[in-house]
Amino acid sequence: MANILVAEDERDIRELINFTLTFAGHQVTMAENGEEAVQKAQEVLPDLIMMDVRMPKLTGYEACRKIKEIETTKDIPVVFLTAKGQDEEITAGIEVGAIAYILKPFELDKLTEQINEILTKIGHGR
Repeated sequence: MANILVAEDERDIRELINFTLTFAGHQVTMAENGEEAVQKAQEVLPDLIMMDVRMPKLTGYEACRKIKEIETTKDIPVVFLTAKGQDEEITAGIEVGAIAYILKPFELDKLTEQINEILTKIGHGR
């Protein structure tokens, strides 16, 4: 079981991810925007952060950059959720410190699979 911070501004998607990951045995903390994601990352110190690219207050890129500048959160892996899979989007995410991209829309069972693979890769797998 991993502690996962999910930052997504669309409530329905956020709730769906929360339900899916909780059902898969993970503990989920939710944030509604980039600013809240930075704050909660420092409070919770999750094993993984899943973050939408397009969010209010701070974009996912801006929030990731801030998280990577903070000593206590700089090593937390970040995975971006995005509806845009263009190379420049992916490159921008990798440049600010993301380890992976998950494209929307996603199938829920595939999402769980991808997250578990990422967690295994970073040493938090079962």
